[in-house]
Amino acid sequence: MTISKLKLSTLAIMATVSLGLGVTTTQPAHAATYRTVSSKSLTKTAYHKKSTKGAIYNYGHSKKVANLKTYPNTTWYATKQETWKHSNSKGIYLKVSNKSGSVKGWIWHGYLKKGKAPFGLKYAKGAVAMDTSTGKVVWSKAANTARPIASVSKLMTLYLTLKKVHTKSAKWTDVVKTNSKGLIAMGNDAACGGFRFKSGHKYTVKELYYAAYLDSSNNAAIALGKWVSGSNGKFIKKMNAQAKSWNLKHASFVSASGLENSDLKVFGYNYGSANANKVSPKDVALIARHLIKDYPRVVKDGKIGSKKVDGQSLYNYNNLLPGRTYYQKSLNVDGLKTGYTPLAGYCFVGTGQKKGKHRVITVVLHDINEFTETRSLMNHANKASSMSD
Repeated sequence: MTISKLKLSTLAIMATVSLGLGVTTTQPAHAATYRTVSSKSLTKTAYHKKSTKGAIYNYGHSKKVANLKTYPNTTWYATKQETWKHSNSKGIYLKVSNKSGSVKGWIWHGYLKKGKAPFGLKYAKGAVAMDTSTGKVVWSKAANTARPIASVSKLMTLYLTLKKVHTKSAKWTDVVKTNSKGLIAMGNDAACGGFRFKSGHKYTVKELYYAAYLDSSNNAAIALGKWVSGSNGKFIKKMNAQAKSWNLKHASFVSASGLENSDLKVFGYNYGSANANKVSPKDVALIARHLIKDYPRVVKDGKIGSKKVDGQSLYNYNNLLPGRTYYQKSLNVDGLKTGYTPLAGYCFVGTGQKKGKHRVITVVLHDINEFTETRSLMNHANKASSMSD
């Protein structure tokens, strides 16, 4: 029996090339180097990559479709198998596609292994999913590597604010000093501000709590810290002391707001020798867990999409809330905190409770797709047995 040949590439494809003066000749545009020796259909079978090596090609192996390393957590489904001959060697190739069918082609079988791809996040540099009830980490990526966390830092500021509010010496209606020139300038700054301290207005703890929480106001966070401890420096020491009391081994703070000292210096609120707050994903999740368990009102407040304080609109940037782009009804997301600086990248701490499951806390740090990957992480965490009631 003669060996069958690959479509469009087993015979040399002839291209017509003009030589000028009306004289033409033909020559192969693509040499036929692969031939089909045998072919069979397969029951749809799941595979995933063995390593970062390998690529998917079109039929005929003349054009690369995709590198496996750019699809680190993709499950590929094979529906056909062929043995191809190339020079003096033979190889088994699989016809594969991803789940959506947006990427498909042929790949040497040795680059894949059977089974669905293990769960993973492509973009986050650090991430954690934690069972709020037990404190158990159900999935992680670089869980104990401390890195800048931007406005996620405000979770600690909010915790210490709520801690003081719940003492006999303080209340929500206490007026906070906001007449600092640095804080006023910060509020008026396009890059570092957003919430303005208007002259003559007396801001309460509750108003600044919402400004810091929902709108991620930096000057509100610093003002609350000064209200809690008397000065910015004393408050940052309290932040670190609280982290130590929780036995957080990968957490250090130099800022109540999450802004880096390189930005705070011009406003007179730089502190310490390090440039940024650095906390590991696991320790961020633990801070969030303490906040939720000790002061559960943050979950209720975290669902507020927008609110006005002193005529200023506070916008909650959590895009997993109802009506937002990445909302998924079954996840019941009701918090918690976004963050961004160029140094920290996009950060997000999310929480939600799926029906019949424990509440989950997720953390993604330095992630260009923070809401998409949070949603994937929450769905994965909820499948874990430890998350069931």
